[in-house]
Amino acid sequence: MAENKFSLLNEPWLPIVNVGRVSLRQLYSDTSYRALGGNPVQKIALTKLLLAIAQAAYTPEDDDDWAALGSQSLAEKCLQYLDKWQDSFYLYGDKPFLQIPEISKASEQSLGVVLPEIATGNTTVFNSFQLEKNLNNADKALLILTLMGFSLAGKKTDNSVVLSEGYTGKSNAKGKPGSGKAGTSIGFIGFLHSFLIGESVLQTVWFNLLTTEQIDSIGLYPQGLGIAPWEAMPQGEVCPIAKQLQQSLMGRLIPVARFCLLSDSGLHYSEGIAHPDHNAGVVDPSVAVDFTRAKPKVIWVDSERRPWRFLTALLSFMEANGGSFKCYNLSLGLLRARQESTKIGIWSGGLKVSSNAGEQYCSGSDDFVESTVFMESSYLGETWYQQLKLEMAELDQLAKIIYGSTKSFFTDIGIHDAKQAANASNAFWQLSERQFQNLVFSCGDNEKIKTLRKTFAKFASKSYDDQCPKDTARQLDAWAKNHPNLSKYLKNTQLTKEAHA
Repeated sequence: MAENKFSLLNEPWLPIVNVGRVSLRQLYSDTSYRALGGNPVQKIALTKLLLAIAQAAYTPEDDDDWAALGSQSLAEKCLQYLDKWQDSFYLYGDKPFLQIPEISKASEQSLGVVLPEIATGNTTVFNSFQLEKNLNNADKALLILTLMGFSLAGKKTDNSVVLSEGYTGKSNAKGKPGSGKAGTSIGFIGFLHSFLIGESVLQTVWFNLLTTEQIDSIGLYPQGLGIAPWEAMPQGEVCPIAKQLQQSLMGRLIPVARFCLLSDSGLHYSEGIAHPDHNAGVVDPSVAVDFTRAKPKVIWVDSERRPWRFLTALLSFMEANGGSFKCYNLSLGLLRARQESTKIGIWSGGLKVSSNAGEQYCSGSDDFVESTVFMESSYLGETWYQQLKLEMAELDQLAKIIYGSTKSFFTDIGIHDAKQAANASNAFWQLSERQFQNLVFSCGDNEKIKTLRKTFAKFASKSYDDQCPKDTARQLDAWAKNHPNLSKYLKNTQLTKEAHA
């Protein structure tokens, strides 16, 4: 029997902002931890793990049960649960955490091969961060967890090893081992994930905890909550446990999209459970989807558009008609959480990836993105949302004005290239991000909005001026002729009564 080593319950491996690494027991025992560390994908995977543990430890019946529970009581139940299942949280041993010993027949890969930010093979290395590094046990635990949902599609998986007899889902049309499919939590381009954020990690877990009533109301998980995979790991790609994970909330939190086993020098790695995607009508509760269309539409990560710019789409459930996009973490949790805290945050993030011939990779402008926005609970509601929606629409219009003015300037001086126009528009959004949190807090106060519009107008003028020189007479004429007219934006600072109705 293999020796049980590196307990995730007792060894420090979870990154915490301004603290460092802590164990699972430490995390559920300390209310002072403010936020998870790591890159955005690691934060998503860790949040899903903490939620899976919490849901397994105690899933409230309804909102009243949820409110009575509280974050402290939930943490205590999680500690009791971890004590019960402590033998299932060893990184190495006879039941290695989220690993399948039977997959040892799959070829061995280096750990850097399965990290999207690491350059391997003939990939060009641009900086030292892309070089493969030696991972310690804490890093390996985080890697295994991340691979459960965020594994990239491609040929790095050894799909010649099939654990469910007769299963053909890992083969191509010719019956040969095929490329691995994209992980459930990343999809084709990279899903944007969103969570409610509290004043501590424990409060964050509590805010995003779903009730039995809510899980049933979502209607996407026929098996309901399901069973945590560390309680019963799948024995194959389509075994009864795998099918339960395919149809349960637990299977969206910990998808087991890869069958893995750590070795002394790397990782045995093959495709795991193939989950239904958004086109089949199923998403993670942290992904925003519009099911009202003939073909479901999700919000993807856009490395050139920061997540805070999607806030009105993520909150469209506040519309009188219910809106279009629905992120269940937010729509089911925000309004109840405002009864428990004066300030609530929304964290959104993910990884943008590229795809070619079934291979996913990070290239060019692909990158991790994340944003956190806080809201005053007392203002939350449709009136506040309509003001925010109006202001965001006006900012979009400002960006278009800057783009058009800059492009016209360069056309007038004989340069027919949209690059400078795009740079000016991007610079405006970068400057605007500095004041976006103030904008969110100011919605509902017309005087504050009036002051902020002057600030955003200055950002617009600066973005134009920085891109459009006026050193020569010709440049000066073009600069004056095309300078953006922002008078309409500055004049229209009052939200109409109809918008408040």
